[in-house]
Parts: sequence; C-alpha cells; structure tokens
Amino acid sequence: MIITGDLVEQEVDAIVNAANNDLQLGGGVAGAIRRAGGPAIQDECDAHGPVQVGEAAVTGAGKLRARYVIHAASMSLGGRTTRISLEASMAHAFRLARQHDVETIAVPAVGTGIAGFPIDECGRVMAQCLNDALSEGWQATEVRFVLIDQSAKRPFESAFWNVFHASKGPAS
Repeated sequence: MIITGDLVEQEVDAIVNAANNDLQLGGGVAGAIRRAGGPAIQDECDAHGPVQVGEAAVTGAGKLRARYVIHAASMSLGGRTTRISLEASMAHAFRLARQHDVETIAVPAVGTGIAGFPIDECGRVMAQCLNDALSEGWQATEVRFVLIDQSAKRPFESAFWNVFHASKGPAS
C-alpha cells in the first residue's frame, strides 16, 4: 500500500527509520521519530552503538503506536545514500522485520531527504527489496509506504506497478 501521511502516526508493528550508521536521530524522518517517540528510542540507539552503512538495527518505539523502529542505515552521518547502501539497508531491515515477527510495517522513502537519493530510484529499490523479502518467505500482512505528498507517491506507484504487475507478463 502506498499512501501519503505521517510515518510516526502509523499504527503498525514496526516503522522504518531513514537512519545514519551512527544511529543518531537528528533531522528529517529520524528527527520526527525522536520527537514523537521520546528519548527512549535514542537511548536504545546509543546502547546499540553504530552499525555499518548498509545494515539495520531494531529498537523499541517509545511513545509511538508501533512496537519497533527498524533503523535502516543507508548513509553515514552527514553523508549520501547510494543505491547499494539503500538496497543493503532495506534488505537487512526486512530480514529484521521477519526475525521479529513483524506483520505490519510502515516505510518512508529512505534516503531521499537530506541524504539526497532520487525519489524515483528509491521507489524502484524499495519495490525490489520488498519483492525479494516476500519471495524469501516474509509473511507480512501489510506493508505501507508512507510518503510525504503526491509528488513522492507517484514515482513509488509507478515503480511498484513495474515490479509487481508489469513484470508478470500477459495472463494466459
């Protein structure tokens, strides 16, 4: 499901944070999570310690409606997201979701804010990562891609159509 809305308002098992590898909840999506979820999330991030770019980490969700925050580290602090780092961090995030029995999850356009990754390419990477995770056996009942506005939603819809429908070929 691709929607516009506020990620931190989603009532799901987990939300994904567009994280840096230091797991510092500064600005953008991470800042919104910090403000809405309270200091417990940053405290858990600090205890977990830095991760490598391309990895992910799980913490509790503090005051959020979710149970977990999965921090997909697609960049270093102050750095840029690349296709490789986004693919790796989202693949790891979806594996962690599966390991923690996450059935419902809300995901932002990771890396497209201050990390500068193009929204259309992000949609393609996200669609492929989700397709791979489902093919590997993740039993998600609802995956919401929560985007800030219609201009971000359209490229995601196109990318998901291409991965989940157009590639199937004509029905026989």
